[in-house]
Amino acid sequence: MSEQTPRGIRNNNPGNIRNSDKTDWQGEVDASQKNDKSFEEFEDMPHGYRALIKLLQNYRKKWGCITIADFIKRWAPPTENNTSSYINSVCKDLQVPSTYVPDIEDRETMCAMAAAISYVENGVPAVMDDVYKGWDLL
Repeated sequence: MSEQTPRGIRNNNPGNIRNSDKTDWQGEVDASQKNDKSFEEFEDMPHGYRALIKLLQNYRKKWGCITIADFIKRWAPPTENNTSSYINSVCKDLQVPSTYVPDIEDRETMCAMAAAISYVENGVPAVMDDVYKGWDLL
């Protein structure tokens, strides 16, 4: 893959999840094999989507995120992103208001949300087969 390929695609990390010593992800590339010191790298795209969806589910369970806006404010904080634009983009993709409360146990909802986040992060549409395979790995 070329350097022009978005970082999240190169790393099989469509949500651009940052590296963390606190979390060992299923399908994570071994630290000795990583090329990116700032962001996680996964063996394949389904494992990257699994991590993205798992994090979103944990945002509800551990951090109390309720609405789409809550999730995106946590995912893409204003210190690093244009969060309001990010929320608008995800909501437009999902065709829901920012006050929408997603069902974190619903496959279609969470896969659509993961795909919308991936699009904002990488600028290219998600391969939905990879997103669904990520869900199946949960």
